[in-house]
Amino acid sequence: MSAAFGSLVMAVRGIGSNWLRTLLTMLGVLIGVASVIVLLAIGTGSSQAIEKSIQSLGSNTLTVFSGSSSSSSGTEIRNSTLNDASVTALSNSSNDPDVKSVSPVVSTSVSATYDGSSYTTSVIGSTASYLAAENYTLSAGRSISRADVVGHAQVIDLGTSVASALFPTGSDPLGKQIQLGSSEFTVVGLLASKGSSGLSNGDAVAIAPYTAVQDQLTGESQSFSQLLVQGKSSSTLSLAESEVESTLASLNDTTVANLPFTVIDSASLLSTATSSSKTFTALLGWVAAVSLLVGAIGVMNIMLVTVTERTREIGIRKAIGARKGVVLIQFLIESTVMSFLGGICGAVAGILVSHFRIDGVTPVLASYSIPLALGVAIFVGIVAGFYPAYRAASLRPIDALRYE
Repeated sequence: MSAAFGSLVMAVRGIGSNWLRTLLTMLGVLIGVASVIVLLAIGTGSSQAIEKSIQSLGSNTLTVFSGSSSSSSGTEIRNSTLNDASVTALSNSSNDPDVKSVSPVVSTSVSATYDGSSYTTSVIGSTASYLAAENYTLSAGRSISRADVVGHAQVIDLGTSVASALFPTGSDPLGKQIQLGSSEFTVVGLLASKGSSGLSNGDAVAIAPYTAVQDQLTGESQSFSQLLVQGKSSSTLSLAESEVESTLASLNDTTVANLPFTVIDSASLLSTATSSSKTFTALLGWVAAVSLLVGAIGVMNIMLVTVTERTREIGIRKAIGARKGVVLIQFLIESTVMSFLGGICGAVAGILVSHFRIDGVTPVLASYSIPLALGVAIFVGIVAGFYPAYRAASLRPIDALRYE
């Protein structure tokens, strides 16, 4: 125990004998550890933001897009559309027991104006079930209703971005008539803020009965650009997808393999995005690891210089009886302590930086990143210091004493 303590004391004295060089060596480790923590926090924050954004797009939903079917040879054989018959068929609980609701969708982008203010918004024509399927809630007023759809009522629910752009702060948009293109729509509801998904701004929308949108904005049509199908639960969404594909295939007199529509599962989209985010986070981690490698090279370089400078000291110690293991441990302790102190400072710096928004991303501190970075820093100190320490311990006393 006394020999180990003596080695520790001498290691600390060696570190403090040239404090400026020690600080510069620790700086390399500090930057490496801080980089690992910050970059992993950025990756984790990006991943969580993407997952939250995709989840906000809808709850247990399938999106059916119009398309054209092709034969096994690749030639187009049918051009099919989504229409009222599609909605009726998919809403039949006998055929599709795992489907909760079906919302037809028509959309267009128009300039909304009110009292001199204007805002280009995406107008979505659908039914009342669309709001629940897309996780929209109301902050004031009411949502569009089935009666509005049947009566072709020119009423609308506004997203927060649209409402704030058209109406002064503190005013009440409910009951006001806004201009969409050349048509007037009455504001009956205000949507609660949903935020941006990165793919689209969920607050820059206006939702109206699809019948009124077709009448006034897109022109009358017997087809829809897409259908939003909400499943009864996430656990049965795959069953709902199979039911939807089978129903549409039967309705269009074709097979599921040649289905003239594209069905996208929100859960699959989330899974793909999550996988990509994990890859991105891992890549950032490896980039940060390069900084730690540079720090390790710095530690090894300084330890080699230290061994060279203290060759006579090593010779004297060995001449008066210091064993090889004691000298080895002394220099290993020096390199490990420098790396550990650099790692502690790097962890503190990384935690502080992770509290700031970086390039539009809010970092989320990964719980494993701090012990991981500190563990790697200690490992770096041991590995980087082993060869210089072994070299010092292997010096013959007579050669060390002769060294000038």
